[in-house]
Amino acid sequence: MGAQDSTPRIFFNRFADAVGPAGGGPDRDGCRCVGHSVATRPTSVDFHGDRQDTAAPGWLRLLELIDEAAADRRAVFKPFVELSAAQRRQVVTLPAQIAKLTEVRHLVLYGTNLVRIPAEIGAMASLERFEPYTSHRLHWYPYELSRCAGIADSTVSTRVLYGNFKFRPPFPRLRPVTRAGDADFTALDPGIWGADSVRTCSVCDRPVDRELHQVWISRAVGTDVLPLLVNACSRACVEALPDPYPRYLPPHTGGPEVMQPAPGW
Repeated sequence: MGAQDSTPRIFFNRFADAVGPAGGGPDRDGCRCVGHSVATRPTSVDFHGDRQDTAAPGWLRLLELIDEAAADRRAVFKPFVELSAAQRRQVVTLPAQIAKLTEVRHLVLYGTNLVRIPAEIGAMASLERFEPYTSHRLHWYPYELSRCAGIADSTVSTRVLYGNFKFRPPFPRLRPVTRAGDADFTALDPGIWGADSVRTCSVCDRPVDRELHQVWISRAVGTDVLPLLVNACSRACVEALPDPYPRYLPPHTGGPEVMQPAPGW
C-alpha cells in the first residue's frame, strides 16, 4: 500500500452548525418504537401520545423565531440551534404558524425531540431542502408535505420510519372511517389519531366536518420515501390518492396484519 493510499480521509460534517447548545440535561427523549432491525422490530406500534405544552419556554421561543423568519423572509430556517437543550426537549411538534414561512427554501430540524409535524407544513411552498435528520422520534409525516412539490433534496433517518424498506416495521393501526358524532375532530387524542385536531382534508383541502378517513401511503418526498398519514374528508378523496412508491403498499390502515414486501429489496 502506497503512502497516498494510507492518507486518512477527512469527511465534512454538513450538520455541524445545526446542533444547538449543550445543556445540563438531555435535549430529547429516547425512542425504540420501531426497533432497529428485523430481529428487534415490534409486532405492533402506536403513535407517540405526547401533547405539546404551549406554555413551555421552548415553545414560546419557537413562535418568536417563526415570526422573525417570516418577517425577514429568510431562505434558511434552523430554529432549534437558537434553543437551549432544555427548551429543545420541550418541543414535540411544530406550531401551525409554520404556514407563514412561505419564503423558506431550506428547513433544518436536526436532532430534535419532535414526534409529529403539523399539516400546515404543506403551505411552505418554496421548500427545496428538508432535513429532519437524527430526529429519531419522527416515524411518519403528514401527507400535506407532498404539496411542497419543489423539495428536491431530503435527509431523513429512514431506519426509524414506519414501513421502511430496511426491515419493514409495522404501521400504527388506523380507524378507516370515523363520523363526526363519534369524535370531536378539533380535540383528538394524538396517541390514537396522530394529531390533536384535523380540520381540513389532506387531499382536497375542504373542511373535515362529517367524516374522517385515515390511511397510510408511502411516497417519495425529495430523495427519501416517507410514510405519509392521510386525513381525508371522504372515501372519494382516498380513492383519488396517487400510486404509492414502487414496491410499497397501496393506501392501507396499518396494523400488524398488513403484509409488507420483504425488507431490503
